[in-house]
Amino acid sequence: MSERRHFIQTLAAAGLSPALAAAAAPQAALQSAAKPQIHARRLRPGDTVALVSPANATFEREPIEIATEALQALGFKVRHGANLRARYGQFGGTDAQRAADINAMFADDSVAGIIAMTGGSGCNRIVDKLDYKTIAARPKFFGGFSDLTSLVNGIQRQTGLVTFHCPVASSEWNGYSVAAFRSLVMEGEAALLKNPPPERGDNIVPTQYRTRALRGGKARGRLVGGNLAVLSSLIGTPYAPEFRGAILFLEEINEYIYRVDRMLSTLRLAGALDQLAGVVLGHFTKCEPGDGNYGVLTLDEVFDDYFLPLNVPVYRGAQFGHVKRKLTIPVGAEAEMDADAGTIQLLKPVTV
Repeated sequence: MSERRHFIQTLAAAGLSPALAAAAAPQAALQSAAKPQIHARRLRPGDTVALVSPANATFEREPIEIATEALQALGFKVRHGANLRARYGQFGGTDAQRAADINAMFADDSVAGIIAMTGGSGCNRIVDKLDYKTIAARPKFFGGFSDLTSLVNGIQRQTGLVTFHCPVASSEWNGYSVAAFRSLVMEGEAALLKNPPPERGDNIVPTQYRTRALRGGKARGRLVGGNLAVLSSLIGTPYAPEFRGAILFLEEINEYIYRVDRMLSTLRLAGALDQLAGVVLGHFTKCEPGDGNYGVLTLDEVFDDYFLPLNVPVYRGAQFGHVKRKLTIPVGAEAEMDADAGTIQLLKPVTV
């Protein structure tokens, strides 16, 4: 008996009509358990890295020039996607164009890795248009952050490929960001992911790069997550990560606190939070009460409400999100978090 037929009969036995059971089968098959992990080979100087635009358009020439030069400074040859400069509304081309560039670069054996030009919006529109069979057969580096959350998690869920929540090509490639990227993607290290040393500047105590434990302790699990708004929008789809036993990492920007609360409630109501081994919170940049709002919950209170009842390790302030100095975080990789130390230790290299 085929798996699909068995699933339909199981639902029918539970009281769902055969027609509804048949309709539910394809999505349920896609939402099966996490696939075995596969790894891209590490990037090396001289490799060709493709620059694609799966989210927002880039409206001026100079940002593309600077992004290209940054990737070249990392030692790569750079190939522009055919639709890198395309525009459809705010998007970097139509859905078909943006998906086609990613699919073409995975299919091209001369391309060693693929990185997004920028974030913005639009990746959810193409996550179901990627050629996952080809991606699984030809694994390679794929990275970005913010709106790329849907693609790095979707690819990981559908293929098992470890992807990367990392700077986009148009990010600031400062020394900290470059070192974090190189250690995982180019040097194949089982790295310890941690903030820069706390800085105090002219203050008598450190005020920058601080982490703090909401609940102390250590936990092991797969790293999943990214931007909260994008991740919560994937709930109920075949492209949401498998949360069971995972370490969830989250960041956000420009959202009122009540919206952060609502998005976390989506994760809670879907049962995602109850399954976690631990939580790492990055930067929630400019997530504020909003004009004219009095007596709203603070971010501290929202995080306490959702994460403390889980009785798992949680820490806040990790150096990722919409900040200049960024960690590179491998999505789908096994790691151990230490909430008291504010660190994530990878258990093995994530590139081969």
